[in-house]
Amino acid sequence: MPALASHRKSRTRTGVRANSPAVGFTTAALASVTLLSTQSATAAPAEPKPSVEEVQKKVDDLYRQAGTATQQYNKAKEATDTQRKSVDRVLDDVAKSADKVNEARRALGTYAAAQYRAGAVGPTAALMFADSPESYFEQTQLMDRLTERQQEAVEDFQKEQRSAAKQRAKATKSLETLTESQDSLKLGKQKVQNKLAAARSLLSELTEQEKARLAALERKKEEEARRKAEAKAKEEEAERKRQEEAREAEQPPATGGGTDSGSGGGSGATDGTYAAKAEKVLAFARAQIGKPYVWGATGPSSYDCSGLTGAAWKAAGVQLPRTTWDQVKVGKRVATADLLPGDLVFFYDDISHVGIYKGDGKMIHAPKPGANVREESIYYMPIYGSVRPV
Repeated sequence: MPALASHRKSRTRTGVRANSPAVGFTTAALASVTLLSTQSATAAPAEPKPSVEEVQKKVDDLYRQAGTATQQYNKAKEATDTQRKSVDRVLDDVAKSADKVNEARRALGTYAAAQYRAGAVGPTAALMFADSPESYFEQTQLMDRLTERQQEAVEDFQKEQRSAAKQRAKATKSLETLTESQDSLKLGKQKVQNKLAAARSLLSELTEQEKARLAALERKKEEEARRKAEAKAKEEEAERKRQEEAREAEQPPATGGGTDSGSGGGSGATDGTYAAKAEKVLAFARAQIGKPYVWGATGPSSYDCSGLTGAAWKAAGVQLPRTTWDQVKVGKRVATADLLPGDLVFFYDDISHVGIYKGDGKMIHAPKPGANVREESIYYMPIYGSVRPV
């Protein structure tokens, strides 16, 4: 037996001794990586904290971006609502087509059953069993008419089937479009939320002293906008006096029955009709002061900027599009110097904000998240342009 033992193969040892070169190399490598990582982390300079002015600029920019995203959301929501109504109409048409197909199928079945019953007896037997030759020929004519009607029923059935197939295909396409609109709506909503969350995050990192500094910067910005509004108010007052003096100079003698052809300033725009509508618009807007800004809202408890302008002009009987991008295309463009109460003033290069001009350099608008509908100088934000809706 000892001789057999010499033929056994020694087992390969799977373990590695702790003091083997491989272990030593691995340990050294790990130590080097750790050391390098530590050195890199130590060597990387800490990112400097932004100044209050930089924070203000970033927050303002994020709010502006949120405003743009809100208009994108509003546009997607409008498309989704329109598409949903279209889908409902198409599905109604599909249901009606199905009813017509079933009705044509029942008519076809009735004619087929009648023909089957008549065909169960041959012509010779039918003549033999008929009460008279006249009744036989009457029955034959009746069957001919049934055959014609059956052919018409077949054609109607085929026609309704083709119509139903088209309606189903249209419904499928409409549902696909609706799904795309809903996805776009969801994406727009997330984009707005992300921008607002980023702005809140920046503000939350400020110390009490920095928040006080930021508030002071806001007051300075508001004061500058207020001074510009006051300057415009003086210009408008001077223009009103000039026009009143001009009308008085043109006024016929008191013995006559002359009438005042206009009210207020501007290039004849306030001929009474526009002024009356504008007063309704502003009366509605004033009644909303204090209600919160909520992006995507159109009232009555909250509004975003274009939601407020749309609701206000609707109170005057004028239907405006949903978004600022479409509202700016309504009516005619007017210069800032020629603004009249009721005109819409748009802001930023991307036309992401709008307010209702109330006169004296001020507007009523829904500013931004966290703020309420209020009166404010039109110079608080960079003006893009203005329009007179009607």
